[in-house]
Amino acid sequence: MLGGANLAIYESAEDYLERILMLQKKGMNVRSIDIAQSFNYSRASISRAINNLKNDHLIDINASGVITLTKEGYEIALKIYNRHVILTDFFVKIGVPKEIATNDACKIEHDLSEETFNAIINHIKK
Repeated sequence: MLGGANLAIYESAEDYLERILMLQKKGMNVRSIDIAQSFNYSRASISRAINNLKNDHLIDINASGVITLTKEGYEIALKIYNRHVILTDFFVKIGVPKEIATNDACKIEHDLSEETFNAIINHIKK
């Protein structure tokens, strides 16, 4: 779990923030329907999560329904995204097939301690 100040961010929220960032990196104006489709969820099933992210000041939604990350939301999303990319690359380098590496990185990117993650980064740099 990541989060600033007194805000605890749970894995599902981190996944949503990361997905918003990924869609934005593709040049999209992200709306709830885009997030739903990218996860293969119904729009109704993500409505509560999007509202929670908005209430926690991690995203903003304009009058057209376009979702943007706030500064804190962006920082959390970028941290998870970078962890995902680094872990996936590391697993592939040690011989794990790309699809499995991607899935495994997604499973552990949220729970891996800073110490272990930094040790992986230091190992990669050697």
